[in-house]
Amino acid sequence: MSKPIYELVNELPTKNITTFALNSLDFAVPGQWQNLVGFENTIRTVTGETDESMIQQIGDRAVYLFNDKSEGYQRALWLYQTIDGTGSNLGKLALANKVGEKVPLLGLLNRLTPKADKLQTIDLSLKLVVEIVAFCKINGIPGDSIGDFVSALVDNYTGPSLMRMAALVCFDGLIPLGPDFLRKVTSVLGGLTPKELDKNEGFKRINDSIPGRNTAGKLDFIGESFGSVKGWMDSFVRDRNLTPQKVTNHLQNFIDVSDDRLDYLAAFLDMSTNYYEHTGIQTLARSLVERAVAEI
Repeated sequence: MSKPIYELVNELPTKNITTFALNSLDFAVPGQWQNLVGFENTIRTVTGETDESMIQQIGDRAVYLFNDKSEGYQRALWLYQTIDGTGSNLGKLALANKVGEKVPLLGLLNRLTPKADKLQTIDLSLKLVVEIVAFCKINGIPGDSIGDFVSALVDNYTGPSLMRMAALVCFDGLIPLGPDFLRKVTSVLGGLTPKELDKNEGFKRINDSIPGRNTAGKLDFIGESFGSVKGWMDSFVRDRNLTPQKVTNHLQNFIDVSDDRLDYLAAFLDMSTNYYEHTGIQTLARSLVERAVAEI
């Protein structure tokens, strides 16, 4: 059992490395994300409701839905938290006293280990699978419903959900893998074997949640997931003229890093942010509130 949903939303940080990094992407999804913190504040913002008794009813219903084990909300939360938890806490610990400052990265280089392209590709792909499976859990549909997810991504993704996908493209695609990250991911996944996937720590942790009868079937699902979303990612990058340098330039409002150390910047972001969990909690809260309103 996780913490109550109201506690999770109340405890979201207002300022930390994660929020700084996400705010730097406002140029890519302008006005789409605000760092909604506080359960009651979320209800008021999402619904526009001002009546205290109605706010209480909405909150009570949202808490009930989240606690209902027959629903998929707690599992979705676990997925968001787990995929972020595969990184090291080193960055968070090292930067504990740097929140609110412009963080110099150079002093941490000796403790950062950039991932090889294959590891980075697997991480990106697993985060995408988590997005798809969590979407299905939240909406009460089968976990292998890639088509439903892609339709929602194209037509209905907004707010924290859209910001999460923007961060996936920028922080896990463009910065570590470069402007041709889609080709690299396609190539690596095409040559990846079930045995290699079995050795990946992130895969081990979420293995049971990935559709597929065995590792080979799960690898097929991972490849199908990426292949189905690749077109959206390509359009997202082209429509906004996104480049690693452009993303880095906006991050440099908060983090000192040179353009020739993007692999280290990717490692820094991996270790010091939890953008999947942070925006995932906000996605869950929004979904629960909207459903609660519809059911009252």
